[in-house]
Amino acid sequence: MINTITDIQQQKAEKPTQQDFSTKVNILKALAITLVVSGHLEFSLLGMFTPYSFQLALFFFISGYLFKDKYIDDVYTFVKRRIQTLLVPYFLYNLFYLGVTVLIAKLTGHFWGEKITLKNFFITPFLNGHQFDLSCPLWFVTQLFMTMIVFLFLFRTLKKAKDNKYFHLAVFTILGVLAIPVAKVFAVDPLTLVVIRTMFSLFFVYLGYYYRHYIEEHINIFTVKWLGWIIVLQSILWLFNRDFDPEHGIGLSYVLVWARFDDQLIVPIITALTGIWASLFTVKILYPYLKDVKFVRLLGENTYHIMANHLLVMYIITAILLKMNGIPISERANHDIYWIYNPIQTTYLYFVLTMVISTYIGVGLKYIRQNILHIDSKR
Repeated sequence: MINTITDIQQQKAEKPTQQDFSTKVNILKALAITLVVSGHLEFSLLGMFTPYSFQLALFFFISGYLFKDKYIDDVYTFVKRRIQTLLVPYFLYNLFYLGVTVLIAKLTGHFWGEKITLKNFFITPFLNGHQFDLSCPLWFVTQLFMTMIVFLFLFRTLKKAKDNKYFHLAVFTILGVLAIPVAKVFAVDPLTLVVIRTMFSLFFVYLGYYYRHYIEEHINIFTVKWLGWIIVLQSILWLFNRDFDPEHGIGLSYVLVWARFDDQLIVPIITALTGIWASLFTVKILYPYLKDVKFVRLLGENTYHIMANHLLVMYIITAILLKMNGIPISERANHDIYWIYNPIQTTYLYFVLTMVISTYIGVGLKYIRQNILHIDSKR
């Protein structure tokens, strides 16, 4: 009897609190956005896992992980909150970057974006999100909005048809796996592009939901044996990697925004899965050391603003370095938006400055919103 009571008390003590849950999610989000920024600087924080091989799948996974069952029967609230938290700030940023792009064009003679039209301002964001180069990472936001709305309605339909987790997993897996062949069989026009991206991302949204409800507290997938198998699998996957020179193709990396998978069929799915596992494992290992670090918390709380502003911060850093080295700013216009000055020596300086500055831009904007405009961000 005493042993049973002791066991129950120990289980309660070990059960994660809401604060633990929120902190772990924050650290996972911080890792995800860090991987996005480092990927845009063309280096990987996780060695065997190349840039662009899983970072966006990880964000979709997190969205599914955080999905609440109450929304299955409350579609109105879900859609309303997604509009408030995703689309409203998106179009505010879209307006801001319209102004910034016009200003830079007047100063440098180079327009970083597409022609200014109502279509490019209101419709292009949902097709490819590249209407302004400096804010192009935000294509993910509109795609996430579309994916989550489709996920809600599809999940509702599947539960009514058959309330079985394996059936649901099978359907979402089929959708994800078929996305790549669809990209190869059909001409990728703007609408097909949205369909392919949505099919691919739906699988990882449901995977996040499935992990939280049926794996996290039930199956330990972070043992030494699991680690060994992941290392072996990723080593085999590396045989498919050709991302050492642009002429070789993208290999383990894939460009989801353009549905570019090169000649791969299943590798993008597998490397996204191994990358997500590696991210969860990393958070599990580092949690005791990072849970009380304020800057990590701020990273996780400001992923939207970091996604929106990191290319602009990089652009400004480049302009300053060009000025310091006596190089005309017009040199910047001879390269694509991801170009940075002297990357061999400056990549990590860009990385640190960009993460810090874009994070505190988010902190500042939230302060203005809550304390000056008195708008409740949690409404």
